[in-house]
Amino acid sequence: MLLQQMISLLEIRESIGNLNIEIRGLSPDSRTISRGWLFVAIQGESQDGRAFIREAVQRGAAAVVLDGDEVEGFFSVKADSVGNQPCGQTGEKGLEEFAASTGVAVILVENARKALARLACAFYNYPADKLRLIGVTGTKGKTTTTFMLKAILEQAGYKVGLVGSIAAYIGERQIAETDRTTPESIELQRLLAQMAEEKVEIAIIEVSSQAMKMHRTEGCQFEVAVFTNFSKDHISPKEHATMEEYFACKCKLLENAQKLVLNLDDERVAKVRELFTEKQVLTYATEQGADFFVPRESVRLSPKGTCFDLQLGSGTFEALQGNGRPEVKFQDMFVSIPGMFSVYNALAAMTAASYFTVSLENCRTALSHITVLGRSELVPNDRGIAIMIDYAHTPASLECILLAARQYVQGRLICAWGVGGDRDKEKRPIMGEISGRLADFTVLMSDQVRTEDPLSILKDIEVGVQKTGKPYTIIVDRTEGIRYALAMAKPGDMVLIPGLGHDTYLERNGVKYPYDERKVIAGILQEDYIKSQ
Repeated sequence: MLLQQMISLLEIRESIGNLNIEIRGLSPDSRTISRGWLFVAIQGESQDGRAFIREAVQRGAAAVVLDGDEVEGFFSVKADSVGNQPCGQTGEKGLEEFAASTGVAVILVENARKALARLACAFYNYPADKLRLIGVTGTKGKTTTTFMLKAILEQAGYKVGLVGSIAAYIGERQIAETDRTTPESIELQRLLAQMAEEKVEIAIIEVSSQAMKMHRTEGCQFEVAVFTNFSKDHISPKEHATMEEYFACKCKLLENAQKLVLNLDDERVAKVRELFTEKQVLTYATEQGADFFVPRESVRLSPKGTCFDLQLGSGTFEALQGNGRPEVKFQDMFVSIPGMFSVYNALAAMTAASYFTVSLENCRTALSHITVLGRSELVPNDRGIAIMIDYAHTPASLECILLAARQYVQGRLICAWGVGGDRDKEKRPIMGEISGRLADFTVLMSDQVRTEDPLSILKDIEVGVQKTGKPYTIIVDRTEGIRYALAMAKPGDMVLIPGLGHDTYLERNGVKYPYDERKVIAGILQEDYIKSQ
């Protein structure tokens, strides 16, 4: 694609050099640049991409896009220039001389991150315009809601794609691994392009607050946006400065959607209606009347799943009823994931699905056998104990999963967990208090420590556990912590292991080490079996 075409929607301050050139690829990572590619120099949290312009040019970049502030020092001559490509970070040469001497076009923009997303849209021929997009945001429940919604729509006959924190899928086929809730804009557009090529009708995207802050979904017009809930999370120097900023970033998704789905039981989410009075809004709740309503007294919990009655709002869901039949006020429903939070996730999914042509029977069938990797996932064993893996990593989500487990576990509830490093430290003692209060025994062990000292993280959590006076232990090594929890469990007990969920690695000091909890648990149980023989 010609560079001139690609930059047509950018907010350009200045452009220098030949724009009538063919671009073969684009990237914000200088290490991946090849001849004829476009390098987008982004100012990141730890590195400034503009400092790697010289490397990108040496690798064959045909053009460079970057923020337009204080750029002169990144385009000057360096004494050890390679060949005829003099560019570095010392000296006085300016942009025009740089472009002339290297043959590289330079484009200064208002926001390089936003530009990257728009360039990716153009490069992949605007795939989002060929799909019906659903975006799901919220502090917790995004992943499970997207899988439930995908299952309902597929049950109704749609071809569905999904992009989220576990992976990217077309139907049941995984098309890419993902290492964050919402991929970088280039990867997102590439995945959407593949979906469009394969005739996907509806694409469901998990949209994080960071994704909105970093413009990863720029250029995507969503038909439906779902806001599941809002609570404290992602407040740290590398994420959001305040809860207000966190909330505002969530709301950016709603700004870019035609139709909304809101949880009325969440006070902050319910108020969103006042901000978007011009949009079509559907609601769900368990505590007050909504378009999709489940009376709390109708919810029946069990280890195998959750039953509930569904009440539909007046005159709203003809498509769900089918054939113009009178509304059915209540319907027995079942979702195969235990816990009250599963009711909320199912409500969010059904409400969003009602914007499309689906039936109540589609919902019932899809929800009755739904499974989601790392979300309330039971690990098979012959010990007579329940072993559950979950992704809970916030105070609200930890409390939800513990409350759900507490309602049906027969014996003791043993919670073995930790929290990630380089993230909000204030939540650590809060989560410790929650585990101490709701679990019978707490095992504190390492999670994704990143660049922090693992014991220091666990000591922060310990402060909260100690307040409850409940028994606990600290075992820094995660495998040994799991081993300890399984060893103390008796028939009828549950070992709950929140934190990693679907993650199959442990990250420390920038390195991701393979770590699949399912295999770790199976190995420990096998060792115990051998020892007992």
